Amino acid sequence: MVCLLCASSNLAEFSAEISLRFQGLKNLHEPNVMVFPKTLVCLDCGFSSFTTPKPELRFLSTGNSDGSIVTWGGKSSTERIPRRD
Repeated sequence: MVCLLCASSNLAEFSAEISLRFQGLKNLHEPNVMVFPKTLVCLDCGFSSFTTPKPELRFLSTGNSDGSIVTWGGKSSTERIPRRD
């Protein structure tokens, strides 16, 4: 496999934590969607890529969740994230 930007073969895979949020001021009240993909990073130019897991992708495209995704912030986040006491 080679880098899509610079064609280098000096790539490494890392675990990542990424917070996705809908754009625009009207969406500030919406929770961030946390994804934990494997991320491929070019160690020469820094180009990175990842694939959004299916449950998170479904939530981002439809707004519906099967309960397996993690959200953060927004007015509904406390309903979706278990509290630790």
